[in-house]
Amino acid sequence: MGQKVAGTCYIKVDGDQLVITGGVEAPLSKVKRETIIKGYFKEEDRTPFLKVDAVKTPNFPVAKLSGGTNMTVTAEFKDGSSYVLSGAYLVDDVNVTGDDGKVSLNFEGIAGDWQ
Repeated sequence: MGQKVAGTCYIKVDGDQLVITGGVEAPLSKVKRETIIKGYFKEEDRTPFLKVDAVKTPNFPVAKLSGGTNMTVTAEFKDGSSYVLSGAYLVDDVNVTGDDGKVSLNFEGIAGDWQ
């Protein structure tokens, strides 16, 4: 029996749904480990994040996204799981491309939880 593991995703920022092109990235773990020597490792906290490619539609929430410093961003995946990023804000450059109207958004935040 086949199981659906990928497909259309939905992104909401403080309740406003964005139109996306399908590319969504979220971390599966809250820590990053690195081996020091065989059998010993160090562990660092990862900054919770969500990366998504959105389309700049006529009602695209530019002011909310560019000025938001405490947003809640929810990614709903086709397999039924969701990733909720709270205390979110945009990092890196945010640009729109004229040829396809795409906006790459890189959110980071205080907490990220899988549901």
